[in-house]
Amino acid sequence: MSEDYKIIVDDVYKTFNVYLDKANTIKEKLLFLFSRNKKEKREVLKGINLKIKQGEVVALIGTNGSGKSTLLKLMTQIIYPNKGKITTNGKLTSLLELGAGFHPDFSGRENIYFNASIFGLTKKEIDKRIDDIIEFSELGKYIDNPVRTYSSGMYMRLAFSVAINVDADILLIDEILSVGDEHFQNKCYNKMRELKEQGKTMVFVTHNMSAVKELCDRSVWLYNGEIRMDGDTGKVVDAYVEATK
Repeated sequence: MSEDYKIIVDDVYKTFNVYLDKANTIKEKLLFLFSRNKKEKREVLKGINLKIKQGEVVALIGTNGSGKSTLLKLMTQIIYPNKGKITTNGKLTSLLELGAGFHPDFSGRENIYFNASIFGLTKKEIDKRIDDIIEFSELGKYIDNPVRTYSSGMYMRLAFSVAINVDADILLIDEILSVGDEHFQNKCYNKMRELKEQGKTMVFVTHNMSAVKELCDRSVWLYNGEIRMDGDTGKVVDAYVEATK
């Protein structure tokens, strides 16, 4: 893989099985005894080809169900394509689902150690960074409370604070910032600008077109599992907004 490219998506297809008559109660199970488990295959991504260079900040945009989040999950190798290949070059961190990687019964502080270790940090490395992580999160006294008591915004604060402190080369973000309050959202976007200036590679899924225009030089518009447009953010976002009026 060329060092110039941090992510290469090569002819990727992804299909999910969708069960049409899933029975939830005993009565339904008896009624659907012979016909249950009917399923259909839904092709979510269809032949995606994408190359992302070192230092690019790329937005994945599109309506719900277009395949944006699925593509991001494939990049993290949480799931795998049915066909094709995705290659990443460098240390990767992601913020995909709220609370992913956190244990609800442990405190925020304890979960920092768990979560950061998943991203490859040793205990000594986490020890050196934990004060910065807690300070950025602004969780204060709540950091020693069980995370099951956290609001969605507090979850986001903790997850983002860990992710930006693991010295990753690639950062993948999926809509998680939308649950935070305006103050912390602005703080996150400022940090992302800082990471951009440092030459980090970021892929960003969002419906916030203002943030896309401000942060991303390049945008990829996904429509019905295919790339409809890929290029300069201004042109892609304008075309997308016009098409979805």
